[in-house]
Amino acid sequence: MRKGRFRKPIARVALHYSESQSFDRRLYRQDIAGSIAHATALAKAGIISAEEKKKIESGLRDIEREIASEEFSWNESLEDVHMNIENTLTQRIGEAGAKLHTARSRNDQVALDLRLYVKDETRRTSLQIKKLQKSLLSLAQKQGGVLVPGYTHLQRAQPVYFAHYLLSHVEALARDSERLNDSLQRTDVLPLGSGALAGSTIVLDRESIARDLKFTRVSQNSLDAVSDRDFVCEFLFCLAVIGMHLSRLSEDLIVWSTSEFGFVEFSEEFSTGSSLMPQKKNPDMAELTRGKTGRLYGNLMSMLTTLKALPSSYNRDLQEDKEVLFDSADTVTAALEVFSAMLPKMKINRGRMTAAAGDPSLLATDLAEYLVKKGMPFRQAHETVGKIVADAGSKQQLNRIPLTKLKKYSSLFAADVSRIFDAGRSLSARQSTGAPSPKNVKAQIARWRKELR
Repeated sequence: MRKGRFRKPIARVALHYSESQSFDRRLYRQDIAGSIAHATALAKAGIISAEEKKKIESGLRDIEREIASEEFSWNESLEDVHMNIENTLTQRIGEAGAKLHTARSRNDQVALDLRLYVKDETRRTSLQIKKLQKSLLSLAQKQGGVLVPGYTHLQRAQPVYFAHYLLSHVEALARDSERLNDSLQRTDVLPLGSGALAGSTIVLDRESIARDLKFTRVSQNSLDAVSDRDFVCEFLFCLAVIGMHLSRLSEDLIVWSTSEFGFVEFSEEFSTGSSLMPQKKNPDMAELTRGKTGRLYGNLMSMLTTLKALPSSYNRDLQEDKEVLFDSADTVTAALEVFSAMLPKMKINRGRMTAAAGDPSLLATDLAEYLVKKGMPFRQAHETVGKIVADAGSKQQLNRIPLTKLKKYSSLFAADVSRIFDAGRSLSARQSTGAPSPKNVKAQIARWRKELR
């Protein structure tokens, strides 16, 4: 590239500072696919012959195999994945290789590679999400009848089935998958043919290229096409939300694995020990996932900050899009993989969960609703039960308060109040859509089994 305009070679320090082949080489499959489609379009336009197209495709396939088997020799002085592949191709097949870059720029070439990469990663991440959903669903099926306290403000609130808790994470992951698939609409746009920013006087059939590369749409403005990284931001956002969901799940499991809770126990394969304290068994995989979420947020913010003040069209700043993209994709891939393998091996301490869920104070809301059903306005019922709880304190459990004492708070209390303090009965009555009745939970498990099949 420097032979025409430049008389001096680039300074070694500048080359090392600006090269990207050390990390963008992972786009080689996408780059080669795009080059083959471009060569096909050049042949259709009569720019290269059928024989030259054949040489180009054959040469690119050979290079692809060499890179995959780690036999390819990368050259830092060629800056990036694009020039490394093109230079090697030209060395091997001659003039035909030098014709390949006709009517395209690295600006629209890298935009194409990134879109192909994000499309591939979107599909792969969606499959990994589905795998984790299946792990959660399998655990929900096995632990279907186990009760656990539901928490607000990390304080015991109301009893739920453990399966209902697990299904809540299946739902969150479903939104993640929907969000990823929705973002494909804006990623699935072919930028190739936009040139550096204004297309080319050599007109290629972009719609045909789009079909070859399985894009559903073609970009409509060349200036926008080479600078658009909205799809990268959107993908990074999707990954950050996945990280947030995994982090919240991690936090629950970390807390529940403590001696104070004792609800779950991580298997030895997914735990670590202490370098000092021999008794320790630490939930490091969950903690790392919680920590790595910060990286996902940082990568998204880094990309947004890079873009916020760029002038129109392509700028070299956009080289900074790749490392954050690759890092987030790798981080989420690893986290989803770990959780899918870790959850089936996690021990569920059913006795500790059931005992905690049996705390009568978790049914205080049921007690208020008992009074509502007897005719008392809810706000008054809420206040009445609040006084009962305050007066009982830690000295007396709600289900142990004599009826005669309850009647001092309200004459509406009758002998049937004793039936309130049965968590199973309480959950069976919670039959509205989305509530954790046994019937609803069973139906949701069946629904997810069908959807994830």
